Amino acid sequence: MNTVPAVRLVAAVLSGALIFTSAAGRADELGYEAYIDSPKRIKCLYGYVTAKTGNFDAARQIFEDCVRRWEDIYSMISLAQMYESGSGVDKDLERAATLLKRGAEQPDDASYVSLARYHWGVALAEGRGVAIDRQAAREWLMSASKGGQTEADDYLKHMDQQSDSATR
Repeated sequence: MNTVPAVRLVAAVLSGALIFTSAAGRADELGYEAYIDSPKRIKCLYGYVTAKTGNFDAARQIFEDCVRRWEDIYSMISLAQMYESGSGVDKDLERAATLLKRGAEQPDDASYVSLARYHWGVALAEGRGVAIDRQAAREWLMSASKGGQTEADDYLKHMDQQSDSATR
């Protein structure tokens, strides 16, 4: 029996175990919970990934901190979507609408502001957490469209089709 391949196999298994053990030892520092109290803004991006993995409690904490510290619009949108769907939080359409409006009202040059304006316009058009206001919805959607949100163009067409159908 040739023991060289067996020795190589054992060495490979042990090597793999060492790598796994080393990674497991760092799991706490690599976990999303490590970003909850981080003072670094990069954590706002980790909030998105955290929510996608189903760790909604950590995602909520990250998004709330990003909103509080930096008025991070993407965090406002993501947190609003959690409140709209009830993902890891009690469903609260009014709170979602408040976050979307807050994001939409940020300066024109703010990152993701046109996306927030799109979502706020849809909330107004559909009455999600606020009274339906089609005129205001149209204005916010047009602003989102000017900011490059093609979804806003599609939604405006949808609104026009609904309006045409209602007048027939």
